[in-house]
Amino acid sequence: MRGSQANRLSSVARDSQRSVARIREDCLMPIIPDTKNWTWVIERPCPECGFDASTFDAPDVAALLGDNAAAWPAVLERADVRVRPDDATWSPLEYAAHVRDVHRLYFERLTLMLGDDDPLFPNWDQDATAITDRYNDHNPTVVSAELVESAHALAVAFGTVSDDGWQRTGRRSDGVSFTVESISKYYLHDVVHHLWDVTLR
Repeated sequence: MRGSQANRLSSVARDSQRSVARIREDCLMPIIPDTKNWTWVIERPCPECGFDASTFDAPDVAALLGDNAAAWPAVLERADVRVRPDDATWSPLEYAAHVRDVHRLYFERLTLMLGDDDPLFPNWDQDATAITDRYNDHNPTVVSAELVESAHALAVAFGTVSDDGWQRTGRRSDGVSFTVESISKYYLHDVVHHLWDVTLR
């Protein structure tokens, strides 16, 4: 076989492999939404990730958040960053993009709670966002930088909460009410749990 013909066939094979990979990526099954009420993690340890919100004071959240954010860049450098371990579990990249958006969401909620009296938070469907924003198509390097940046911004915001500010309130659209103190613990469990999710592999 002539070299040019072999090269063309090799190129066609590579293009075919890329197409198959792209189809597989596009056909990822949506994750079944988690509808459990996780507010109990504010008061007792999580039996899965081991996080225990009762063991720290709310003003500690800024430092704990920084430690968590520092672990994510290594996750996003992994070769399997786009791979779902099964049809019911997000890939490390999807988890990281979600955590980035959680940081941004809670920055907005904290701002509302500190600025308004008992605000009602706008609803956010995390599972719909993961699908419509195509988390698994994001650039891992960009997500890494955005995650660390958004975590830092929220850590700074929590670090400026006054003693009285920790007892200000806000409400989720399902009727669950939080103080700044309780929502900081609820939120921190979320990002700690997801780091645990991706380090199981």
